[in-house]
Amino acid sequence: MYQHKWVSGDAISFPVGKAVCIGRNYVAHAQELNNPIPESPLLFIKPASAFCDLVPAFTINEQFGEHHYEAELVLLVGETITAHTQEPLSHICGIGLGLDLTLRDLQSQLKAQGHPWERAKAFDGSACLSTFVPVKELDLAKPLEFKFWQNGQLKQHGETDKMIFKLNHLLQEITRYFTLQPGDIVMTGTPQGVGKLDVGDLLTLQLGDYEHVQSQVQSLSLLA
Repeated sequence: MYQHKWVSGDAISFPVGKAVCIGRNYVAHAQELNNPIPESPLLFIKPASAFCDLVPAFTINEQFGEHHYEAELVLLVGETITAHTQEPLSHICGIGLGLDLTLRDLQSQLKAQGHPWERAKAFDGSACLSTFVPVKELDLAKPLEFKFWQNGQLKQHGETDKMIFKLNHLLQEITRYFTLQPGDIVMTGTPQGVGKLDVGDLLTLQLGDYEHVQSQVQSLSLLA
């Protein structure tokens, strides 16, 4: 069962909550999928059952079709944030990395039919998460950057200063609608370079100079 952990390996005492995810938070990513640039943050939710450990490996269910990776910066909520919270970013206790897995073909079909697309985004195991670096160890006055490699090839490079909606703005917009509670996470959007995962892929993610993790894609059918 998934449990939030610090980069030290120690368990985090918060319960595992929901993930509030941001779509199209980088201009180039919206363009690569031929989507319009949003005028306000595009929000969707993954339940706690979607959470899984990124390291040392995670599984994909090939019966669902192609799984696409979307590497993202992830915020861990440490104190309750509401629409009335001043400086909501100060209530974030940790920052990590994650893969927002997407069943792209199914998502495209559902969108074309005007249907909700949770089945393509919020399925079990669709939020693969690293450990979290305590915010007190980070310099949030400077832009944060992260990188994602697939089989040694750099695929994605994200920076907070290139986000359409910056972190404080995201938290303010989210909490207009959803209270954020300790143990909830925010997946802040993916940069350009998304693509298909294959069983056996070796993946590497790096958060600035703070965290470097490696993972492997496994087949659910082989583990069943």
